[in-house]
Amino acid sequence: MADTPIRLLIAASGTGGHLFPALALAQQLPEYQIEWLGVPNRVEQSLIPQHYPLHTISVEGFQKPLGLNTVRVFGRLVGSIRQVQRLIHTRQFDALFTTGGYIAGPAIVAARLQGLPVILHESNAIPGKVTRWLSPFCDQVALGFDAASKYLPKAQTVTVGTPVRADFYKPQPLDLPIPDDVPLIVVVGGSQGAVSVNQLVRQCAKTWFEMGAWIVHLTGEKDPEASTLEHPHYIELPFYNNMAALLQRANLAISRAGAGSLTELATTGTPAILIPYPYAAEDHQTFNAASFAQTGAALVFSQSELTPELLESKVSYLLKSPDILQQMAEKAASLAVTDSAEQLAMLVRRLVEKK
Repeated sequence: MADTPIRLLIAASGTGGHLFPALALAQQLPEYQIEWLGVPNRVEQSLIPQHYPLHTISVEGFQKPLGLNTVRVFGRLVGSIRQVQRLIHTRQFDALFTTGGYIAGPAIVAARLQGLPVILHESNAIPGKVTRWLSPFCDQVALGFDAASKYLPKAQTVTVGTPVRADFYKPQPLDLPIPDDVPLIVVVGGSQGAVSVNQLVRQCAKTWFEMGAWIVHLTGEKDPEASTLEHPHYIELPFYNNMAALLQRANLAISRAGAGSLTELATTGTPAILIPYPYAAEDHQTFNAASFAQTGAALVFSQSELTPELLESKVSYLLKSPDILQQMAEKAASLAVTDSAEQLAMLVRRLVEKK
């Protein structure tokens, strides 16, 4: 195996929370030949081909009650397992790395059937269903939060944090026309956007503008009220690629609490108001946010309790309190695992190269 490059298949799909940690790992394995497994019509279709060869399979989760749909989903799952088996055999992969989610199911089963070592990374404080079901069949499960280990009693777990891309660790230029001397609020609802958060922010923005703040608002692509607010200090985008630069510049973030977003906030030391997505599986975003709240890195509000008046007043208070923002920034930075990607890469090398 030492004479030829190790061939690694990465299965990661759907959201930035699954894709970006996998990309961060891949950056740490330049000597490997890496190919990607994804799903049609998801984020990876535009993000991955510029970096790695992309293969796709059709797979979905068991979200609905048992019935005829279950039979259809199960049939598609069996078919996708066979697809991945053929791909592994044809492309002669040496190992599988996955970040969980729907695609991890057929990928893990196929890899085990083909005798490949499997490494899974679970970024959330409460593991997803696929991780809980299939983690005992993985050689190693790497965790973003140590709290997740208690949900995986039969798995070989190690806590490494959640990797972020290398650009988060060095200053990045921001190509947006924002003055250097103004407070900047960044609003981000995750890679899918957050319509309810967007609505709250638009109702509060006038007060923050009057205080001299600028807002960069990443709305996602499914907001029916996009483009309804206009102001010289307001920049609205469906998404923005250079999140490292944006969070490095931000004085305050208003954000969901996906594991990937929290990792980026910690790495850039950005104070935040967190609004966990209330319909996330098993409310895992609330559990993700708990460490930020307990440390003092963020204020956390449930979506049901957060009124425009409350959000407006909390942000206004923080904008008037630079000392508190600085303390929050320091607390956020203290939560960062700055060598997470390196730890994960060492883990992959150790498991794969001993086979």
